[in-house]
Amino acid sequence: MPEKLSDIKDLTSVLKLKDIVAYQEHSVVSRELIRKPSGTLTVFAFDQGEGLSEHTAPFDAVVCILEGEAQISIDKKPHIVKEGEMLIMPANKPHALHAVTKFNMLLVMIK
Repeated sequence: MPEKLSDIKDLTSVLKLKDIVAYQEHSVVSRELIRKPSGTLTVFAFDQGEGLSEHTAPFDAVVCILEGEAQISIDKKPHIVKEGEMLIMPANKPHALHAVTKFNMLLVMIK
């Protein structure tokens, strides 16, 4: 298995998603894995208490929690999402994320 993303030679490499980005104190860290006209694939690591303020996106997005626990609000309705769970954030709906515990996630944006 490659030790870091820069070691990947092609898209057939086996990766441990939760290890692609390291937690950083008081920070949100992200690493984009794929950017195509049809969408993106990004891994995030949120330190406890960190988050993303309410915003919208013009495309549907799927959040898969790889480790930890997040509160994800969609249209002001909070959802607690834990390791091994996923949530679909519909296009053009305001959403926000908050780290209940430190957590990392895979974000799939579909255009």
